[in-house]
Amino acid sequence: MAFAGAAFLIALAPGPSTVVIMRQSVRSGRRAGLATVLGNEAGVLAWGVAAAVGLSALLVASQVAYDVLRVTGAAVLVYFGARALWQARRGADAAEGGDAPQDGPAGDAAGVPVPVWRCFRLGLVTNIANPKAGVFAVSFLPQFVPSGWPVMAALLLLAVLWALIDLVWYAGVVWLAGLARRTLVRPAVRRWLERVSGAVLVGLGVRLAAETR
Repeated sequence: MAFAGAAFLIALAPGPSTVVIMRQSVRSGRRAGLATVLGNEAGVLAWGVAAAVGLSALLVASQVAYDVLRVTGAAVLVYFGARALWQARRGADAAEGGDAPQDGPAGDAAGVPVPVWRCFRLGLVTNIANPKAGVFAVSFLPQFVPSGWPVMAALLLLAVLWALIDLVWYAGVVWLAGLARRTLVRPAVRRWLERVSGAVLVGLGVRLAAETR
């Protein structure tokens, strides 16, 4: 119960995954949002398995390994943010030319259906590229291993529970975003959201690149 409560509080904390999941839900609908969530939870499970077998400990012990993943993750976030800003700019140019795109019920800004695997990959990459998730897994999960339990089995069980709790929270986020989507996909509002989400992702990437342990 203590682990479940702690994991839920951690899920509430906003981060890159939250921004990406909300953006995909608003742009492309609940189906795309849920696919992004599943990709994110696959990343959570991957970090949990890495913690169980000791791979995440490398990020704690090796400054070089941590820095490599940190810079890579920062580049990924900046790329996603820059792409969102570019799409907002392109949408504004189209609107000025009288050719504003219409958003379909489960598609991108042009009404073209978005492959769920692409959304899944986006969620997975966003999570895996965040070194804090690895450090968190190796420092957080072991604290809740019951005395006398096999460590690897307990860590794997906790990782699955962590992913399920995360899944429940983000599924709620996707559902709420779906309720507001009819308003949020209006061209002017959508461009504003693209600018905000793009700026946030670039800011998170720059922060991740600049910070030290």
